[in-house]
Order: sequence, then structure tokens, then C-alpha cells
Amino acid sequence: MTNPWTYHGGRLDAARRHFGGGDADWIDLSTGINPNPWPIEGAGAIDWASLPDEAALADLEARAGRYFGVDAGHVCALPGTEIGLRMLADMLPGAVRYATPCYRTHGDIYPEGRAFSLDAAAGGEGEILLFANPNNPDGRLLTPRQIDRMLARVEASDGWLVIDEAFADVHPGFSLADRIGDGRRLLIFRSFGKFFGLAGARLGFLLGPGDIVARYRARLGSWPVSAAALAIGRAAYADAAWIDATRGMLDMQAMALDAVLQRHGLTPIGACPLFRLVACADAAALFDRLARAAILTRPFTDQPHWLRFGLPGDAAALDMLDRALADG
Repeated sequence: MTNPWTYHGGRLDAARRHFGGGDADWIDLSTGINPNPWPIEGAGAIDWASLPDEAALADLEARAGRYFGVDAGHVCALPGTEIGLRMLADMLPGAVRYATPCYRTHGDIYPEGRAFSLDAAAGGEGEILLFANPNNPDGRLLTPRQIDRMLARVEASDGWLVIDEAFADVHPGFSLADRIGDGRRLLIFRSFGKFFGLAGARLGFLLGPGDIVARYRARLGSWPVSAAALAIGRAAYADAAWIDATRGMLDMQAMALDAVLQRHGLTPIGACPLFRLVACADAAALFDRLARAAILTRPFTDQPHWLRFGLPGDAAALDMLDRALADG
């Protein structure tokens, strides 16, 4: 299946044009973005008339660093992790292996890169290993002990370990952010928009040794993120009550989604509560049927038997999915 929806999620406008449906209220389950975002009114007034403030940027990186468990000197704010990942080949050139299955961008960063399986040992002399934890799209979750072993092998061979922790907010005990430091051959990317449900803010972070952080900052130049992203990020990372409540809520929503999928003979795969993967022989037909019911899911070109479901935002959306799955 090759179409606009197999490259990345979120092509709702293309789905409306292709499948029609008039003014139907679509449900976008094609991404792993929290459907119940952090309330942006908590950020207060945003100064749209002035350039983003350097002190606010430093404060954002400090607050994010405390949240991640790493010193602010090892944190670089990005205008979204997608851009940070796309910059990686220039910042860290070399031979790379990226884990499969993977986020589509991982395979695009290094054109000469080679795939490897997380089930097999990998990492030759000086190689860069790139993978996500939790993994996207299958939701696989490696333990810190497993990754520590990988990091030890990589560092012994003068390679690098690069971890995309875009979904790590839902599994904070599995992050390796506290291993970041000068002299460590470890880089981590963190996303803001997925867990906090504000992908439009375009905010992310690179965590790494000070010299690579400095290179990223120099390349990004002045005002790397918007005033809105600064204000929202600073307030959201300080909102411990919302963060704790949201982790519990997402677990409950994932359990409810699992129950609906299982009721219709679909077995959910993965440990990440922001999305579930299913494998079925008629995935292409199921994608099409759901889209004609104004529900967008995420298909995959290289795995045509897979379909990924993000979380429905409320009981009405979950019920709409339940009815659409039954109508077949």
C-alpha cells in the first residue's frame, strides 16, 4: 500500500479529499499524539510582538533538563525533533545502522545506512546505532539494562548510540537520559508534542555531550523555537500534577482501546499506551473501510499487514471506532 498516509501519520486533509465524507467529523488515529492535550491557557499570555527571549530559552532547557533528569548544559531545544533528527548526519557523520521496524525518518537520515534487528547484536567498529525506545511503530520497549549493554559495546568500539525517546514520557523509568554526559557516546532525542498533545508547538530536545549540544545550538542560530513554544513548554514541564494524572489516564485509554480491538478479533501489539499496532491479512481493506467511516489510521508500505491505531480522544470516538470495526 503506497499512498500519502504511509510516510507519516497526520495526513487528514489528504484523507478528506480522497475519501470524501463532506463535513463529517473525522477521527485521526494515524499518529501517536495524546488526544487530550495539556491546557495551553496554563502558559499565560504570549508576547507575539517580540523576538523569543534568550533567558526564557535557557529556562525552558533547565526545566526540561530537570524533567528528563539531565543537566541543562546537555540540553538543546529544537523546533521539533524531526528537524533535529534530519540534522544528525551533519552533526554526527559516520557509518550507521538503524533498527527496524522504525520511524520512517530514521531510515532517511543516513542514505547509506543499514538496517539491523534489535533481537541481534549489532555495532561494528565506530558505527552509529540508531533506534527508538519505546519503538515506533511496534511499541517495543527495551529495559535500561538492555540498552546499557548496547551502550557499553558501542563505546568500546568508538561508536555512538542514538536513541529516539519520542514516546518515553509514558515510560519515564526506561529513559537513559541520566546517562548523558561529556565523554559518553550517547545522544537522545526527546519530543514535547506527543505526550503533551501539542504537536503544533514544534518543540523537541537533543540531549548529549556538551560539544555536540554546542554544535546544534550554533547551527540552529538565534531564536531556534518560537515564543509560544517557550511559554507553553516552560509551563507544561512544571505541571507535575497534570503529568502524573495524564500517565494514568493514557494507560486507561489504552486498555479501553485494547478491549475494542480484541472484541473484533484484532490483537494489539506494543507496550506504548499512545498507540497500538495490529497485524491482519486484510489491513489494506480495513484501512480503507475505516477511512470511509471518517476514521484515519496508519498503514505501512513495507509491512502491508500492519495497521497502527492511535488513542481515541473520548468515549464517543471510541464508540465510533467500535461501530466501524463491526460494520464489516
